[in-house]
Amino acid sequence: MSAAPSAAETFPVRVLGGPTAFLEYGGLRFLTDPTFDGPGDYAAPGRPVLTKTAPSAAAPADLGPVDVVLLSHDEHADNLDTAGRALLADVPLTLTTPGGGQRLGEKAKGLADWETVELKRPDGGTVTVTGVPAIHGPGPREEVEPVTGQVVGFVLTGEGLPTVYVSGDNASLDAVREIAGRFAPVDTAVLFAGAPRFPMLYDGGLLVLDSAQAAEATRILGARRVVPVHHDSWAHFTEGREELEAAFAAAGLTDRLDPEWSRRA
Repeated sequence: MSAAPSAAETFPVRVLGGPTAFLEYGGLRFLTDPTFDGPGDYAAPGRPVLTKTAPSAAAPADLGPVDVVLLSHDEHADNLDTAGRALLADVPLTLTTPGGGQRLGEKAKGLADWETVELKRPDGGTVTVTGVPAIHGPGPREEVEPVTGQVVGFVLTGEGLPTVYVSGDNASLDAVREIAGRFAPVDTAVLFAGAPRFPMLYDGGLLVLDSAQAAEATRILGARRVVPVHHDSWAHFTEGREELEAAFAAAGLTDRLDPEWSRRA
């Protein structure tokens, strides 16, 4: 893990706040977990109140056309808010969980673990998107999913293209090890972090990776570049940029952090 990313590996990834990032890959334009509402509270029966603390760095209109949304799950407003849900109507394809694929209508497709979909590239060839395991909380999947729901991650591959991992709201390093077993080394990892917690869920256990785990995931994946997301703009994220930078420095992985992410204020 000593080699820095090459120019071919550093395709643009624009971090917009919360879990939302925009990336151009293989001639296609991808958006992760769209959240574009302004600050405010989101309440749902039987669930903790989610508080958004900062607006997105861009509006949907600023991005231009989006070809594919990679949606880790549709059931929580901090991954798909009101404006993000409206955006889906204008996007040809949303890839998400099997349950989300049923809930979101004909433009959505759910991916089970290791299920793939082939997307045509504008200049010929294809991008393969593989659904990969993700667990939204501590403990075994069968115990976590009834509480926090299904979540899916994604791996993007294509001939002559770098391998990209988008973790989604995953808290399991065992899941990361499974993914690494099939795809490592990964060129770019878009890692959801932020150490979100709620005292009433799992006794305050982690719902998504904390900063130290994000660094460990980087090591497991052999990732050459990491773009952290899901660490700002929401009150239940307990770790942010400072903790991420410290954790990657402690692990000797500072050079893995995407230079554009590092330059963001």
